[in-house]
Amino acid sequence: MKLECPQCHRVFDIPDERLNFDRDVVFPCPACKGKIEIRVKRDQPEPPAEPQAAEPAQPEPKAAAPRPAPPTKAGPTGDVLKTRIMRTILDLPPMPQVVQKAREIMGNPNANFQALANVFETDQAIAARVLKLANSAYYGVSGKVASVQHAAVVLGQKTLAELLAMAGTTSLLSQTLQGYGLAAGDLWAHALAVAQGAKIIAGKRDRGMADDAFTAGLIHDAGKLILDKYITEREQEFQALLSDGRHMWLDAEKQLLGFDHAEIAADVCQKWRVPDELAVAIRYHHEPGKSGENRLAHIVHVADAIAMMSGLGTGIDGMLYRMDETALPFLSLQEEDVSTIMGEVIDYVERTTRPSGAK
Repeated sequence: MKLECPQCHRVFDIPDERLNFDRDVVFPCPACKGKIEIRVKRDQPEPPAEPQAAEPAQPEPKAAAPRPAPPTKAGPTGDVLKTRIMRTILDLPPMPQVVQKAREIMGNPNANFQALANVFETDQAIAARVLKLANSAYYGVSGKVASVQHAAVVLGQKTLAELLAMAGTTSLLSQTLQGYGLAAGDLWAHALAVAQGAKIIAGKRDRGMADDAFTAGLIHDAGKLILDKYITEREQEFQALLSDGRHMWLDAEKQLLGFDHAEIAADVCQKWRVPDELAVAIRYHHEPGKSGENRLAHIVHVADAIAMMSGLGTGIDGMLYRMDETALPFLSLQEEDVSTIMGEVIDYVERTTRPSGAK
């Protein structure tokens, strides 16, 4: 079913099975925050029945004992499933070693650009992605950036660190995720939006956190890469639970798997040697109030919500996404800040994914 925003006239294509509501629903438009209404078709009231002679009261039958839910055919859940996933960690997409090594070099104040360029030379695929991003419409400079060393000199080390994180995760986040209904590139665009939003928010509150905020935002949904095949195996169960329109994917994951993608991503972060501060932020990016006042968790949460409101989310799940009401006050942000950041995020994603010179 196609839903059109009456204010900005943007059209959203929502699967019919996700529109099986028993009540009227109003969604905020991700593009302009106007209201999109879905009205439930109600049957006409039936005429009153003819009065009938009273029948002798019959004793009420005993209620039958509830039938136990049939066991899922998809396999184990909870700790058993998580243990199985963690045992097969070698089969999961690895965080490229070149990214880890380069981050170590950039963390060394005595390191130089040449040392960084030498690391890139060990992985030509990463180097090629860095150059492609450096020459995008967003990062493009006068003349073509022809080498990683040139990019380091022209763009600076902090920007190069940003490009490095992006280049190291592009292939991972560009995959098609059948279980989540994400086409190739959907998760990548969302990750870019959250990364840039987190960087902007961190810059307003604590500039020292900007790099970590960008990285955490970039990989905050890495758990979806891990859980996708398990969700695909349980497709019918997920669709049955989600069909009422009131459950989010996060609810379904917890109920049907025993944990959600944020939790499994935090566990895998340890295998990827991601710093604990980032792992905590990723673990609680949907529920920052449970993070023990972790500022980075609140930053990624707000950035995630802004990406959803920007239309860079995942269909109706994005339209139903709700920001924790305590998150903005915790970060000393106002509603008008959200609108400003949203505009910057949309521009960033559009220009970063567009080659330099393209219209």
